[in-house]
Amino acid sequence: MKNKSSALLGATLSGVLLLAACGSSDPGSSDAGSGPRVVASFYPFAYVVEQVAGTSVDVENLTTPGTEPHDLELKPRQVADVQDADLVVYETGFQAAVDQAVDQGDLSDDQRLDVADVVTLLQAGEDGAEEEGHDHEGEDHAHEDEEGHDHGGTDPHVWLDPANMARITDAVVERLGDVDPDQADTFEQNGEAFKAELTTLDTSFREGLATCETRDVVTSHAAFGYLAEAYDLVQVPIAGIEPGNEPTAAQLADITRLVREDGITTIFTEELASPAVAETVARETGATTATLSPIEGLTDDTADQTYLTLMQQNLAALQKANRCS
Repeated sequence: MKNKSSALLGATLSGVLLLAACGSSDPGSSDAGSGPRVVASFYPFAYVVEQVAGTSVDVENLTTPGTEPHDLELKPRQVADVQDADLVVYETGFQAAVDQAVDQGDLSDDQRLDVADVVTLLQAGEDGAEEEGHDHEGEDHAHEDEEGHDHGGTDPHVWLDPANMARITDAVVERLGDVDPDQADTFEQNGEAFKAELTTLDTSFREGLATCETRDVVTSHAAFGYLAEAYDLVQVPIAGIEPGNEPTAAQLADITRLVREDGITTIFTEELASPAVAETVARETGATTATLSPIEGLTDDTADQTYLTLMQQNLAALQKANRCS
């Protein structure tokens, strides 16, 4: 009887171990796939890696769809994935949890690709709104260090300029080639193909926004500085870099005045942030609201979209709102 019990126990344990082994094939686990493992901090960077790598590299996006990336908190498994990855693509200062995981993992320079080292970061104003007395003709007030503004940090939203995405692509091509030299030529070819699409996107924006009745763009938060600088627009954000920041009464009054004086017809909201304040400005001024995506992540409504298609939708929204011919 004892021998039969031991045999039964041994069979049960074997089954448990087999089920555990099957369960470890989760795409986010460190055992997934046989190729190089790349961890990207959130959607735009994961998208670049996927375009360069094709199917030969396992890519994990740390920010799940529908999650506000500014507020990302990592699970212990995700921290382990960061520290065990062949390459981590992230941007210092954007997601504190990712920065901490990278630092604690003591990753080598070859294991980390900090986008902040690849592109030039713009300064961000802490107040997040245009101030009274500014002349909006022919100037990009979203980025200049103007009197009365307190620029306390940098704007992390680099991916909204296709030229920056091209620079990130080049860096990813180089790093993936170091990780998997046998695939280096494929990575380079894929990278060139993706950059061609980015060039086409950039041309569409330049031509589509060349002639508009207004250059001002009122947004729910200050996510569009790079897009504004690239295409000669003036970003007028209701909130600052952090989408949860609330504007002061004075800032709301200034924005409301600007909307009325400049004949602005559209207040832009976004998918992952509350539209409440933007809707308040719209009601006060008779403007309408529309979506301008910061492309920080996909949602249930945009699950079938990509960075490229969302940028094209942004272009169409800007052309309509700014009455571009």
